[in-house]
Amino acid sequence: MSLWIPARRSARLNPSIIREILKLTEQPGVLSMAGGLPSAETFPVEVIREACNRVLSDTPREALQYAASEGFGPLRDWVAQHLAAQGLTLRADRVLITTGSQQGLDLVGKVMVDAGAPVAVEAPTYLGALQAFNPYEPIYASLAGDADGPLPDALRALPHDAPGTRFAYLVPNFQNPTGRLIPDARRAALVAAAQATRLPLVEDNPYGDLWFDAAPPAPLAARWPEGVLYLGSFSKVLAPGLRLGYLVAPPELYPKLLQAKQAADLHTPGFNQRVVYEVIKKGFLDQHVPTIRARYQRQCDAMAEALTRHMPADTTWQRPRGGMFFWLRLPAGCDALALLPQALAAGIAYVPGSAFYAQAADTRTLRLSFVTLSPDDIAEAVSLLGRVLREHLDAQREPAP
Repeated sequence: MSLWIPARRSARLNPSIIREILKLTEQPGVLSMAGGLPSAETFPVEVIREACNRVLSDTPREALQYAASEGFGPLRDWVAQHLAAQGLTLRADRVLITTGSQQGLDLVGKVMVDAGAPVAVEAPTYLGALQAFNPYEPIYASLAGDADGPLPDALRALPHDAPGTRFAYLVPNFQNPTGRLIPDARRAALVAAAQATRLPLVEDNPYGDLWFDAAPPAPLAARWPEGVLYLGSFSKVLAPGLRLGYLVAPPELYPKLLQAKQAADLHTPGFNQRVVYEVIKKGFLDQHVPTIRARYQRQCDAMAEALTRHMPADTTWQRPRGGMFFWLRLPAGCDALALLPQALAAGIAYVPGSAFYAQAADTRTLRLSFVTLSPDDIAEAVSLLGRVLREHLDAQREPAP
């Protein structure tokens, strides 16, 4: 008998299929379209180095000491002002700095989810959210949707009797994995449906600054501040290794999230917070983020062109207007997970779409990231993927010997 007996809820902890695939992509010669990693070419290394030097020169003891659980005050002020420009009026005392927005998801699960209580998610949805919520033992309700996002009627149809649906988790801007953008009219309808049924919303926005031609519509939280918990991140616009995110919570919920944060890690590293504030305080992101957008748009264009040229008939996708991902649905007879070993043998990697479903996975789907490969490498990788798919489909059509 084992000496260490894990808690029952730990059975719901599973490895990330994306992280496992990334281990395989470290092999020489693999062109990876798998990881949801921002391009390392966009990291402002010199600017961050200079900011580190200034922090260590000006406030070394404060930066290296324990800090407030709520976060560094000037950084919280900056977040409030940044969101105000998007229509979300709030005070800094509603901002909680987190160790990456992934921690924000964990805090939401810890504070909001009871075992056996329903949580509504898109189908498909962000895998990291499922991993964050799973240990708290929710029952998932998958929201029906279309190319514009979840349907308002799907929110109205959620169970409201005890224990009731605790919240609906939505990624309105360039969703991971689909790249889908929820348009303004659908956002208004979703908020109206949530208000009518008193259903709290959790709005996750790591990709909203990565638009190509036009900025996204106003956040859900701008339309219903008291009913929406908002999550943001610096990972996609600066560097994920800083592990810096934030949440904006309604006043009645904020104290419990703060207490959960204190229990988890006391506070997000104060040095990192001060460095990020030093980088952004004078408007650096206004010049830096457009360079990321331009780079990603070129890579997106390269992938769109390659998909059109190389994908077999009956493969479908929606061209994203920002973010980092294409979402493909393969022809009948293709199972993306089953085909992954053949793809790896051909020197390419992707993420099977089944990992992104809380229920009833569509095995014909897969996610491609376009931001970590050059346009030439994207063309080659998509060509190889097309070859793998065509060979599989040809083998299916061959008569049995």
